Parts: sequence; structure tokens; C-alpha cells
Amino acid sequence: MVLEIKKATREDIARVALLFDAYRVFYKQHSDLQAAFDFLEQRVAKDESVIFLAVLKNEAVGFIQMYPIFSSVSLKRAWLLNDLFVAENARNQGVGEALLQEAKQYGEETDAAFIILQTADDNYKAQSVYEKNGWIKTQDFFYEYPL
Repeated sequence: MVLEIKKATREDIARVALLFDAYRVFYKQHSDLQAAFDFLEQRVAKDESVIFLAVLKNEAVGFIQMYPIFSSVSLKRAWLLNDLFVAENARNQGVGEALLQEAKQYGEETDAAFIILQTADDNYKAQSVYEKNGWIKTQDFFYEYPL
């Protein structure tokens, strides 16, 4: 298996959008490929997120999207790993782990204080992948204010 992880550019948005739309459907949203494309294009054009694309045998099979945040305490940038998705036909092949490794490496390269992520309480598969790869569950510190 030759898996390539690359930082997505504007030229990659159409490939990422297909996966992003499937990711949103997984989280009970309606499919809207054009809206997915537009959203991603804006994030990349405005340099508001970093997207890594996993390509296996010339097919886009997964992505990760991270948003910059900042830590006042450490006086450094940090990253919110907001989106991680692997296409069904590519699961259990190390794609998610490779994407997580790329996120960690990027965090180190950008001298970030930390990377945080959140997943659904019942997404046990994702939780096991995170924990297997050294991520620490810190639920006690997550709060949400629904708007």
C-alpha cells in the first residue's frame, strides 16, 4: 500500500469536497456537494484552515482539517483538529492513523502548544484510534454553549 498524505491546495478542493460531504452526512447533515466545495474553498483561500488529503492508488480516501487557535497561557498557536474522515473502502488500512501522524507532525513544525479534537460520545471507533495513537481524553475541560 502506497499512501500519500499531502497538504491540500485549491486544486485539491474538488477531491476533498467529495469526502467532506460524506463526512457531513455521517454527522446527520444533508448532502450538499456544492456547499461543501464552497466552504472548503473559502477556508483555504482565506488561509483559515489546513487540510491534509490522503491519497491511495491515486484515489482521495481521507482528509483531516485543522483550524488555528491560540493559547494565551503558552503564548503560542494551537490547532483544533475539527474534521477527520476516511472513506469506507479505505478504513482499517492505517489511513486515519497516517492522517493523525501528519497532524502531530504539522503541530510540531508550526511550534504549536497543543492540538485538541472532539468527537461524538458514541463514535467508539474513532475514540479507539485516537487513544491507540497517543491522544489523551480530557472531557473534563470541554464545554459547549449552544447558539
